[in-house]
This record gives sequence, C-alpha cells and structure tokens, in this order.
Amino acid sequence: VDLGDTLNSLDFDTAAKITGSRFSLMRGDLATLHRVLTQFMINTHIAEHGYEEVYVPYIVNRESLFGTGQLPKFEEDLFKLDDERDFYLIPTAEVPVTNIYRNEIVDELPIKLVAHTPCFRSEAGSYGRDTRGMIRQHQFEKVEMVQFVRPDSSWDALEELVGHAENILQKLDLPYRTVILCGGDLGFSAAKTYDIEVWLPSQGKYREISSCSNFSDFQARRMKARYRNDQGKPEFLHTINGSGLAVGRTLLAVMENYQREDGSIEIPAILQPMMNGKTSIG
Repeated sequence: VDLGDTLNSLDFDTAAKITGSRFSLMRGDLATLHRVLTQFMINTHIAEHGYEEVYVPYIVNRESLFGTGQLPKFEEDLFKLDDERDFYLIPTAEVPVTNIYRNEIVDELPIKLVAHTPCFRSEAGSYGRDTRGMIRQHQFEKVEMVQFVRPDSSWDALEELVGHAENILQKLDLPYRTVILCGGDLGFSAAKTYDIEVWLPSQGKYREISSCSNFSDFQARRMKARYRNDQGKPEFLHTINGSGLAVGRTLLAVMENYQREDGSIEIPAILQPMMNGKTSIG
C-alpha cells in the first residue's frame, strides 16, 4: 500500500469511492506493468507449454458452478446477479474453461487450455483478514491453466502443470516455494493440491500465488465429461488446473522484490521489451 502511494499509481481510496472496500485502481506505468505481466504469462503458456488460449464468459450459470464444485457448498463466496436467471460472476476461469466439455465426449486427450479473466469473490469468510492492499480483493485478474487428461496420466499432468506455473516465477526471478497440502487442507473437490507461494518482504513470509490441483474424475462425473478409451468406450476423463499466475499478487511480488533504495521499482529484464524499453518505474 505504502509503495503504491509513493509511486502515485496504486489508489485504494479512489477505488473505494467508486465501488467500496477491497478494490484497487492502478494508473500509469503500474497499470501497464500489470497488463504486461498478464501478456507475458499467456504468451509463455502458449509458446513454451503448449496451451491453447480461450476467451470465455465472465458470467456462468448454476450448472457450471456445480460442475466444478463451487456449488452448492461455497455459494456464500460467489457474487450472484440479482435476477431470475441464476447467473453468477466467475470466481475463477476454472469454471467456464472446465465446463467447455460438460456433457461432451472428446476423441483425443490431452487438451490444454489457458485463459485470462477477471475473478470476482465476495470473501465472505475473510472478515478482518488482509483488509488493506492487493492480497484479498473482490475483483482481481488471473491466468488459469486447465488440462483434460486420461486417468492414467493425471498425476504426471499435475506435476507438469505445477512446473508451468513455477516457470513464470523463475523467469521473473522471484523467490518462491512449493508446498503439498495435507488432506485436511484439501479443497472440496481436489484429490491432490500444490500451493506455490511467493516471498513478500513487507510481510516477512511467503503468500500463495498459485494453487494447482488434480481433481481426478470428481469434476468430470459432475459435468459428464468423458473421452473414448482405446476400446472406443466412453470413460470419465480427469481434470487438472492451476493459476499461472494470479496477476495482482505477481505485480505485488515484483514491486516488493524489485524495489530500489530510492523507492523506484526495477522492471524485470524479461518484461522490459514489452514496457516500451522502460527499465524502472518511479
């Protein structure tokens, strides 16, 4: 928050005036860096990791949220449109991207998709936590990777996807660690989850920047998403997904880890060609 104020480019007060708490407004070079980070992530996943980019709706129906596991258990975390159509703002691109293959039988796997979307979350259960700054927002940007794979390759696919998320942090030269969640911390629909956490000097600790999960056939069964096995028989596929990465938190990590003594921010070398040749902000 203080660093953004110093640069006169990150404004929470104006965002609160426009909407309310837990929103942010960026301007100038910082807004450009936020956009460039998104483009860098998408380009890397397409060119180096073999994903196909998709553009998806930001509003989904109940069936889609049930398919990926957000409903009925986590309805309080969602923003529901106030009309009779049962539409919701997406909490993550995982929902629309995964539901592309709801009620479908696919002939070939794997399928690897990537999407950049805003994400909307009510943060109903987070009262009093991270109320200032960009860690926990009602609206934020995320690049999401989703893989549809055969059951016998889903564990390897999860390791691959984690590596794709880590590669972004490695290219940005940001300190991070990867942890495996214990059974008690697993999400409702996940069989195995890795959290990738980036170092934030201002907090003196690592904070989650990506969560990568193997959902086995949980989502596929809910969505009736199947593939044809070697005998041509329909069988439930497995779904894998993870953030690659949460853009706002990546921006925050760059701001803190690349801050100079004079308060300016060095732009990571790999991003400078996309920043019109600028090497620093501030």
